[in-house]
Amino acid sequence: MKILIADSMHPSLFEMLRDEGWDYSYHPEFRREDILDNIAGYAGLMIRSKTNVDEEMLAAATDLRFIARAGAGLDLIDLEAAAKRDIEVFHAGTGNRDAVAEHAVGMLLALFNNILRADRQVRSGTWDREGNRGVELLKKTVGIIGYGNNGSATARRLSGFGCRVLAYDKYRDNYSDAYATESSLEEIMQQADVISLHIPLTEITRYIVNDDFVNNFSKPFYLVNLSRGETVSLDAVVNGLKSGKILGACLDVLENEKISKLTDGQQETFDYLRASDNVVLTPHIAGWTHESYVRINEVLIEQIRSWI
Repeated sequence: MKILIADSMHPSLFEMLRDEGWDYSYHPEFRREDILDNIAGYAGLMIRSKTNVDEEMLAAATDLRFIARAGAGLDLIDLEAAAKRDIEVFHAGTGNRDAVAEHAVGMLLALFNNILRADRQVRSGTWDREGNRGVELLKKTVGIIGYGNNGSATARRLSGFGCRVLAYDKYRDNYSDAYATESSLEEIMQQADVISLHIPLTEITRYIVNDDFVNNFSKPFYLVNLSRGETVSLDAVVNGLKSGKILGACLDVLENEKISKLTDGQQETFDYLRASDNVVLTPHIAGWTHESYVRINEVLIEQIRSWI
C-alpha cells in the first residue's frame, strides 16, 4: 500500500508507517498542482490543512482508497465526492481534544483575570491591582455548542472549576454525562455566561454567530471560538463588544487567517479586536501541542490499521 504524505508531519509518523510495512512518499513541499500530477497510483493520501481535496483532485486519484486528515476538521474534503468513489476518510478528532480543552480554559482564565494586560503593564512599570481585578470562572454557566471530542473534553475541564455546563449538539441525542447537561440552543441563550464553539464548518454552521445570534441572548456573555473562523462573524463580535452584549472574546481562529492579506473591512475589524483588552487572540494553536502532534499520528495509524 503506497501513501502520499503531502503536508508536514511529526517525524514519529514515519516509524509508525514502517512498523506497519506501508510504503510512503513524503512531500511536504507539494503544492496543489504537484499533488494533481502525482496522486495517481497512490492508495492513501495524508494531509493536514493546506490541501483542498475536491472533485478535481479525486478524479485524478484513480487508485485512492483512503484520505487521512491529520487533524479534526474535514471542511476541506469533499466528503460526498469521496463517498461516491468508496474512498474512506479518516480524521484524528481524538488526537488533539485534550490540547483544545486545555487551551479553551487557558484563554478564559487569561481573559477573566486580565493576565495579558496586567503582564504588559507590569513589564512597562505600571503596578495596577484594582484596574486588573479579575472575574472567577467558579459557578459560571458555560454553554458548549458542539458536544463531540473537543466539546466534551472542554466540559470535563470546566467541571473542575465548578462550572455548570450546558451542551447543545444538533446531531446527537441523550448525551448528558457527568460533565454537561444536554440542552437546547434556546436554553443556552437564556442561561449561559460563556459560549464555547466546538463545531465543524458546514453550510449550516457558517456564520452561525451573527448579529441576530448575539442579540438573542438574554444577558451579556463571553464568547470562545476554537472551532473554525468562519463560524463567527467578526463584525458581529465587534458590534457585540461595542454594545456590551459580548463581555469579552477568546478567538483562536479568524474568518481570514492570512492577516497580512485582509480586505479593508477585515482590517478595520481586526484592528478593533487587537486593540481591545477584553479580547484574547491566538494563531489557531488550540490543538497544536507537542503531545498532540504525536497523538494525532497514533490515532490515524490505528484507524487505518483497523479499517484494513
